[in-house]
Amino acid sequence: MRNFLQTLRDAIKGTEENLTEIPLNRAIILLAVPMILEMVMESLFAVVDAFFVAQVGPQALTTVGLTESVMFLVYSLGIGLSMAATAMVARRAGEGDVEGASIAAGQAIWLGVMLSILVAVLGVGFADDILRLMGGSEELIINGVNYTRIMFGTNIVIMLIFLLNGIFRGVGNAAIAMRTLWLSNGINIVLDPCLIQGIGPFPELGLEGAAIATSIGRGIGVLFQLYHLFNGKAVLKMMRRHFVWVSEIITKLVSVGAGGAGQYLISSASWIFLMRIMAEFSEEVVAGYVVAIRIIIFAILPAWGLANAAATLVGQNLGAKAPDRASKAAWTTAFYAMLYLLILSGASIWGAPYIVAFFGQTGEGLQAGVEALQTICIGYVFYAYGMVMIQALNGAGDTRTPTLVNFICFWLVQVPIAYGLAVYADWGPQGVYWAIVIASAFYAAVSIWFFQRGKWKEVAI
Repeated sequence: MRNFLQTLRDAIKGTEENLTEIPLNRAIILLAVPMILEMVMESLFAVVDAFFVAQVGPQALTTVGLTESVMFLVYSLGIGLSMAATAMVARRAGEGDVEGASIAAGQAIWLGVMLSILVAVLGVGFADDILRLMGGSEELIINGVNYTRIMFGTNIVIMLIFLLNGIFRGVGNAAIAMRTLWLSNGINIVLDPCLIQGIGPFPELGLEGAAIATSIGRGIGVLFQLYHLFNGKAVLKMMRRHFVWVSEIITKLVSVGAGGAGQYLISSASWIFLMRIMAEFSEEVVAGYVVAIRIIIFAILPAWGLANAAATLVGQNLGAKAPDRASKAAWTTAFYAMLYLLILSGASIWGAPYIVAFFGQTGEGLQAGVEALQTICIGYVFYAYGMVMIQALNGAGDTRTPTLVNFICFWLVQVPIAYGLAVYADWGPQGVYWAIVIASAFYAAVSIWFFQRGKWKEVAI
């Protein structure tokens, strides 16, 4: 117990050790604890943001849901790039090549900035068309288009905060990534009610205030990251020379990142399709569904912290020529994630009516939110193994296999079943919820099968 508590303190403090040589359980704790705490804050912000936006009204919450569905699609590109950066930085770190890790990080930042500029131009220019395409009413577009414009226009801070955190995770410094999100999301949580409701000296901006709070909080988080990259005492310290354009590395990042982006584009696009199906029902039903999804994000994100730890451990151990240890790290982490989500599933089923009601949902919205939460959480246990195995493959630099898995599970399984059950079988929203559960189970089975084949051990990056 004393050793466990000491390891826990070291994890929160940010002790840097060679993750390829220390005991595996200690390595998992050193990486997973700050990543879990990082994701706890990220999920807490999602829930708090939904709570205050819900006070504005169902239409505002629907606007957020429609905008975020498309934003997820856009950020798939950034997530893919972040995944490539994590894999390449982790591999170089495992090889002991700190200079190579720094150069890879510099190239990833170049690509992230260019991508953000493109997204901003397109998103701001076509904000009203995006909401209209997603099924938003003309009244919703008039009232919510500025929120959508702000979110797209300031996307660079969100893009960079996750990209830079991916770089820190790759080198094994998960504590800085944790502190970044605690800082940025802490500021978000404070500013949200102030700017939405006009508390104290702040103007009452309504829905637009939520977007501004997010941009300010993320922006401060990026400044914190840049300080540690250029002036900190971490292993990875960026210099001007690391930002010189290196075509070979750029090409490799684009290649690996394309696979990572592809898998998230596929999954995000499927969620957009599900949201489009839900938009056929009343705004109250959509609002209840959005609340349920936010709660689910709150529940699942800490498990993603474990999955991200597996990605780093797999990448670094492959760099250290220890594929068996990499495999064991993935299986051990997946087991811990399953236990966590199993407990959470039971809590979600029991507490759904109280949790959804807390977010101001009543009547039709409350019923839809409770049904969504109680049904979807059945798939938690399956999803635990799926997410860890997929992240392990990504950490090895094999981003193409997860892309194939996502296409099969989300587009050949989840989308057709959702549409068939909700529309043709006349199940309504319940058809969407059960399609998610079925797809989660299939996702886990396919992911495990690909991981057990072991071809990811041969990937060069």
